[in-house]
Amino acid sequence: MKEVISAGGIVILKNQLLMLKKKNGDWVLPKGRIEKGETLEETALREVKEETNVDGEIIDYIGVTTYRFCNYWTRYRLVEKTVSWYLMIPKTFDLIPLAHEGFVEARFVSFEEVLKIARYEDEKKVIKKALELWRKRML
Repeated sequence: MKEVISAGGIVILKNQLLMLKKKNGDWVLPKGRIEKGETLEETALREVKEETNVDGEIIDYIGVTTYRFCNYWTRYRLVEKTVSWYLMIPKTFDLIPLAHEGFVEARFVSFEEVLKIARYEDEKKVIKKALELWRKRML
């Protein structure tokens, strides 16, 4: 089994959360693989910028999700992916989805709608945790 270490960002603007829509219609969070010499925080910030064009600022650590998958890109080999998640606020707002990675839309989605459109259960769980952290910070 191949192991992949990644990091991602949950970017919140007021009562909205940044999401990406893939060509197949799935809504996902920005995330990606760590590069040599990077910290997990640097990876999360870079991936948010690359995939959405948003410069983020980390305000908290959310936690880790782990899942397994097989697909064409891994020649159907089992991959275990570990993603470290960071709560962020945006410093820039010019949304541009990274087309060559299959993203067709980037937008801020209301808290009420985000759990309805998020595709994957592991991402729904981390979104719920991020929203709890956000609400505690706003008290």
